[in-house]
Amino acid sequence: MPNAIEQIRRYHAELTELRRDIHANPELGLEEHRTADIVAQKLAEWGIEVHRGVGGTGVVGVLRSGNGHGRMGLRADMDALPIEEATGLSYASRNRGTMHACGHDGHTTMLLGAARYLAETRDLSGTVHFIFQPGEEGIGGALAMLKDGLFQRFPCDAVFGLHNRPGMAVGRYAITPGAAMAGGAFFDIVVTGRGAHGARPEESIDPVLVACHIGSALQSIVSRNVSPRETAALSITRIQGGDAYNVIPETATLSGTARTMRRETMTLIEQAMQRLVPNVAAGFGAAASVDFRLIFAPLVNHQEHTREIADIAAELVGEENVDRNKPPAVASEDFSFMLEQVPGAYINIGNGEQSAPVHNPKYNFNDDAIPYGSALFARIVERRLARETGGEAE
Repeated sequence: MPNAIEQIRRYHAELTELRRDIHANPELGLEEHRTADIVAQKLAEWGIEVHRGVGGTGVVGVLRSGNGHGRMGLRADMDALPIEEATGLSYASRNRGTMHACGHDGHTTMLLGAARYLAETRDLSGTVHFIFQPGEEGIGGALAMLKDGLFQRFPCDAVFGLHNRPGMAVGRYAITPGAAMAGGAFFDIVVTGRGAHGARPEESIDPVLVACHIGSALQSIVSRNVSPRETAALSITRIQGGDAYNVIPETATLSGTARTMRRETMTLIEQAMQRLVPNVAAGFGAAASVDFRLIFAPLVNHQEHTREIADIAAELVGEENVDRNKPPAVASEDFSFMLEQVPGAYINIGNGEQSAPVHNPKYNFNDDAIPYGSALFARIVERRLARETGGEAE
């Protein structure tokens, strides 16, 4: 059988044009109406059953072939970021203040490429679900699809996802066994004091001063509550309080993020924060409340599925181009919630050694990577739903 990469290259130009169109018309999380329209149109054009509105703007394509009972899912994210693009490309974002700065336009295109390939070849016996997820960038898209019954409506025995990796050559893959990406939480702390004239601080309970002490105290949570053997980070990323030079405000707010590789460690951080913050504030005669929200679960790759998709990558490009032991990342990804319900794995694919980093106004997805992502998705389906076994391969 010809290499899947070469087969997909037959329509690489069409996929590139599609990717650049999506790039030029980015949409923020849970607002991906145009992108969802394109996805649904292409899937239907290739004879794939289409389901719209899953978790809001999510799309699921269903392809059945043969009489096998195996069922699996492939997932890509569709949303863009609130960043002003600075690439100067001919297909740069037309939507001011919004751009595909994380390569989700490429991920969507690679999954569409796999869907087209599998719809044409149908070298499988079972059911594959093409999951196009909205709102990955901290907007809750994965949870929205799961709450909408994703895996009850579209049952899967395994689910796979991927993400491009700047700094790694096109044609290379990397995967982390076990805990691969951190869980992430966002928090807001509101300190309430008593406002006064800036020249008469004795009449105030200064919430800005209290917020500064809380900020310092928060740094003790990881250093004095989390074991040195654990990976954890707590960062205050925003402080707001007051609007004038000569007014001590009534309130001040601290916001930030926590990252851990285990849910239990995240719970420890939240409990410590809920205990520490109001007591520090009370010592100054102020009050403080904590809103702590888990946005991402830790992403944990399952052993069998990690090996399987790494084997497929090695089949496509050779073992020397596959890193099977990539160090864990402290960044987060909400595909983790899907992996909590269905076993599977999440792999990185090279975006080029000269690529700007993700979440950067000069980032651009490398179109040369499209066949490598599409072929990887396609071949894991053909392996797991192998026709000769009449179902899921061992």
